[in-house]
Amino acid sequence: MVISGFANDKARKRYAEVYDAILDWPLPYEDLTVETSFGPTYVRRSGGDGEPLVLLHGFTVTSLMWQRYAAELGRDHVLYAVDSMGEPGRSVQTAPMPDARANADWLAEVLDSVGHDKVHLVGLSRGGWLALNQAIHRPERVSRVTAFDPAGFFRSWLRVYGYLWTGLLTMFLPGFLRRRIKADSKYSGFVDPAIRRLMIAQLPFRMKAFMIGDFTDEGLRGISVPTRIILAGRSPLHDAREVQARLARLAPGVETEIVDTSHGLDLVEPTFLRDRIMGHPRS
Repeated sequence: MVISGFANDKARKRYAEVYDAILDWPLPYEDLTVETSFGPTYVRRSGGDGEPLVLLHGFTVTSLMWQRYAAELGRDHVLYAVDSMGEPGRSVQTAPMPDARANADWLAEVLDSVGHDKVHLVGLSRGGWLALNQAIHRPERVSRVTAFDPAGFFRSWLRVYGYLWTGLLTMFLPGFLRRRIKADSKYSGFVDPAIRRLMIAQLPFRMKAFMIGDFTDEGLRGISVPTRIILAGRSPLHDAREVQARLARLAPGVETEIVDTSHGLDLVEPTFLRDRIMGHPRS
């Protein structure tokens, strides 16, 4: 049985200590554990009584990536920040997730449990992939999707792996070199102090779940919920204009925007993030 998890209890405990040390959520929150067919899923509930937002994080950075934005978003929304199944975090995988459909089935079970008929999915990178994947395979509880530079439109897997490995190596540069990496560099996320600390602690984690698949033409044609995709013009994952043109051809109802920045946290400055979510038309 292929299950993601830490190599041993010591590694898991050390990671949990780092996670807890970094946790600094700016709003009062409630810890939720959602039991699913793939294992218990951790969800952090906070915010007001407005439209429910389900926040889906980038690859391996956990729901903690959203804490710098929670105060801004929580003024007008109830927030559900999820630790994605199959990745490091507080969720614990207990059953295989072999494909994109399994990921959608897992998230559908989470959405069934949060107490809303419909939710607005907001995701960055792999979180954007999860949101779009949900709109394709299990859209019944999805009111809208806002995806920031989603994975799944890769021009080259070799290019993606090169980006990830270079980013990992960047984390181990001497401090004076890490400080020279500009804020809008494609590797800036790897030298963010909190993310770097979390990613180093998760190195013993064995990733076995299906993570990301390329979107098919058929899948993109089938998107029926209101969807907004914000693409990074200097993304290392894909060519933003090629993605925009493909979506215009296959899914003309999907709204796209290209922003002159790189992939990662620099794409989602708090006010920009809130404006793109709030300005997204409902169905």
